[in-house]
Parts: sequence; structure tokens; C-alpha cells
Amino acid sequence: MGRATLANIKGKGFSELAKEVKTISEDTNKVSNTNKNRNTTSSDSSGKKNRRRTRKMMMPTAVVVSPVQRLYDTCKDVFALSGTGIVPNRDKIEQLRAVLDKILPEDVGVTPKMPFFKRQVTQPAPTITYLHILQCEKFSMGIFCLPPSGVIPLHNHPGMTVFSKLLFGTVHIKSYDWVVDVPPNASVVVNPSQMQHPEVRLAEVKVDSYFTAPCNTSILYPADGGNMHCFTAVTACAVLDVLGPPYSDPDGRHCTYYLDYPFTKFSVDGVTVPEEEKDKHAWLQERENLEDLVVDGAPYTGPEIVEN
Repeated sequence: MGRATLANIKGKGFSELAKEVKTISEDTNKVSNTNKNRNTTSSDSSGKKNRRRTRKMMMPTAVVVSPVQRLYDTCKDVFALSGTGIVPNRDKIEQLRAVLDKILPEDVGVTPKMPFFKRQVTQPAPTITYLHILQCEKFSMGIFCLPPSGVIPLHNHPGMTVFSKLLFGTVHIKSYDWVVDVPPNASVVVNPSQMQHPEVRLAEVKVDSYFTAPCNTSILYPADGGNMHCFTAVTACAVLDVLGPPYSDPDGRHCTYYLDYPFTKFSVDGVTVPEEEKDKHAWLQERENLEDLVVDGAPYTGPEIVEN
């Protein structure tokens, strides 16, 4: 329901309420004048009842806050001090997580029956649709709509805290964090024919799992929790993303995409990983060719948010 419509309904409600209160008051006066000779006890009793009735009807109707409005209000509080590398405290994190955990598809106006989620057989890469809800200096909110087999390639979130809520469907998520204790003089021995740009960096796998809605909201941090992740839709699915702060090239928060290679693919001087840990590590290489990523924008049609 739009803002104007809601305001009209409220206005109409209060107007009718006032008329009813006025009518009751006038009727009360007429009754009081007609029965002015009645005993004082009876008059006082009747007056008290009428006053209670009038007071009860004059109480304003409680304003219902939509779930997406509550989400916006919570984000505004949680990310009030947002900035590159600044992580909200644990209480704030849990506050926002609790709100997101309760969000349903209908709360943001999405349904699996929308055309964005239909299986695509004529395109080499299924089109991802992004529904932009809002963005301000401190945070952004949006919904990624993935048809079956749709892929959001491996990418990072520099200096950002990100909340991802799977609204419906099943998705595979694989995420990494950089390994920070790699010797600075370590060198990768690579066959130049294998890669056009041989610069790679060691990362550790943080998540490699399937998720099916309903499930808990996932959270990643600037240097932990799987800051670099990839989404692959098993079924049609929708992911509500909250980023704080949002991407911003001028502020150094540029989205970078990566290719990942098994740890055993390259020989690395000065870097050793226990045998049982090798499958939990990978080499990431920045990529520029994104022919496998097609993203279209579409208007958000869910409940309106009042920015205040």
C-alpha cells in the first residue's frame, strides 16, 4: 500500500472517529438535560460511563509498521556509524539479524511466479535480475533474483559488512577469506600458457554448502565470514542483501571478481599447507572477463519505505 493511500485511510479514520465522538457528546448532553432532576448518584454513574466510552473511542489506532519499513529503520540504527572497515558491535549485528530472519518473500513483494525466476534455455548464461530497494551513504538494500542455474560469480565486499537472507529456493554458496600469513617473498610457479595473468593469492574456504529457505541469515565481515562469495541457484531463488557501507569506487569499495583454482594446481615456494587442509584452500585470481554474468535491473514493487 502506498504512502498516499495509507495517509488517506488514516485521515478518514480519524475524521470519522471525531464525528462519532462529537455525536456521542451531543447525545450525552441531551440525556443529561432531560434527566436533570434525577438523583445525583445515578447522574454521576451515567456521566462516568459516557466519559469512559468517549475516552475509549478517542484513542488513536496504532500505526502498523511493515516488515520492510522495520528493516530500514533497523539498518539506519545499526549502520549509523558505518564506514569502510567499521563493523557494528555484536548487539547491533544480532538486532539486524533478528529482523532479517523474520522477513518473508511477500514482505518485499517477491514471488517465485515472477518472470525473473523462469528457467532460461535459450541463453548461455541465465540472466540475474536485481531489484534495487534503496541506497544511502551508510547502507544499501536490494534483492537478487536468480533463475535455476543462475550464478553470481565469486566477488568481494571490501571493508563491508554484508547480510544475506535467502527468501525462497535452494542455493549453493561458496565463500573465501584471504590467508594473511603467507610469506611476503612467496612466489607462485606457473605455466604461462595456463593463465593470461598469473598473479594469484591464497585464500581459505569458509563456506561450501547448500542452503534452502527458510534458513538463518548469513553474515560476512570485512576480513572474516567469507568476504568473497559465489552464489549458484539450484532452484529459482531470491536473496535479500543488506550492505553496510555500500559499494563506492571513490571510497575504495570497488567490486572485484575472481576465478578460483585448487591449491594443488600451482607449486608455491615458501607456502605449505597440511595435506588434510589442501582442499580447504584455493588460489584466487582477479578476472575482468565477465561474459558469464548478465544482470538486469527491475523496479522494486514491494511495500514502500518512508525514509526519515
